[in-house]
Amino acid sequence: MDKSKILIVDDDPDLRRALNIRLRAHHYETLQASDGYSAISMAQKEQPNLIILDLGLPAGDGFSVLERLKNSDTLSSIPVIVLTARDPHSDEQKALLAGAMAYYQKPVENDELLAAIHAALLNTSPRSVSPV
Repeated sequence: MDKSKILIVDDDPDLRRALNIRLRAHHYETLQASDGYSAISMAQKEQPNLIILDLGLPAGDGFSVLERLKNSDTLSSIPVIVLTARDPHSDEQKALLAGAMAYYQKPVENDELLAAIHAALLNTSPRSVSPV
């Protein structure tokens, strides 16, 4: 089975590097983008299985990225997990209504994030149909 491909979108290179190491240790393939524009471009080119998205981004904040993903015929089915330092009281509901599958505030526990990734990938992977 192919490795699941995860696009990490965050403007903090240290956080991208740390997530990259954590995810690769759990046998995920990773891609990285540092701003909204490159996030959309990379998602279109690479068709990742999941996107981890920060909300505070240059060149298109996370909400505009989420909106563009969810309004795209080719990208709308990709699950998005928001991982941000923003205040959850003002942004969590907005992110979930915009189409995010989960919302986490930085820093997030490794096990909690991995569980969310696993659940999101299970919910979107093709299901086998049993014969009647």
